[in-house]
Amino acid sequence: MKLVVVSAGLSVPSSTRLLGDRLAAAVVGRVPAAAPAEALAEGPVAVEVVELRDLAVEIAHNLTTGFPGPALRAALDAVASADGLVVVTPVFSASYSGLFKSFFDVLDRDALGGKPVLIAATGGSARHSLVLEHALRPLFAYLRAVVVPTGVYAASEDWGAEGLAERIERAAGELAGLMSGLAGRRTVPPVPSAAPVPPALSVPSVPSVPSVASEVASSGGGRESAAGLVPAAAPSAGVGRVRAGAFEVVPFEQQLAALRPE
Repeated sequence: MKLVVVSAGLSVPSSTRLLGDRLAAAVVGRVPAAAPAEALAEGPVAVEVVELRDLAVEIAHNLTTGFPGPALRAALDAVASADGLVVVTPVFSASYSGLFKSFFDVLDRDALGGKPVLIAATGGSARHSLVLEHALRPLFAYLRAVVVPTGVYAASEDWGAEGLAERIERAAGELAGLMSGLAGRRTVPPVPSAAPVPPALSVPSVPSVPSVASEVASSGGGRESAAGLVPAAAPSAGVGRVRAGAFEVVPFEQQLAALRPE
């Protein structure tokens, strides 16, 4: 399996890179316990680090020309082929850095579909910890990545303090479980296809039998309509009167004459 760490730290040394390295080490330590034996047949987890600071110029050229340079192309391919990602950014103006966002802007929009991602950030104050939820998580949800439930934020006062190590271990365990599950699915042998179903026996068609209504209509006993068989109208004793079944239709003139006094 392959784990790629994307670090957007700008300084050397960088607390952003330090957090990415600690997360990667925790994930590597958790994968053998979570992965099936078939998933580890190719060897231990390989870790590759992508330092965006070294790719800043090529990222800018790609945004203006649409063509990545060789180093940027290698980094994009590494991210697309990874089994899991650890992405770490410093907090600039209460959000991720522009360099971090620009890298994922030039990444193919389908490269992260279904890929497990652990989000992390560093900042000078704990007041920026919600950057994980209002900036990073929506970004990778839009890219259709599978973001682990636990994000890791490290403020300046968190280094060496209580709580950071536990958050790192919890997030690393979640990412290792997702990576191992996906790797195990790829190693499961395919299910043999079912035997072909024989074609259904053909049933000979039955000749149609004329209905009683059509026979009556053809013999002059009535006419066929959408509502069914209507009896043929027979003239009544009165002039102009028409009988249809149990009903007798009397013209209006005759009804009016019957009302006049004699």
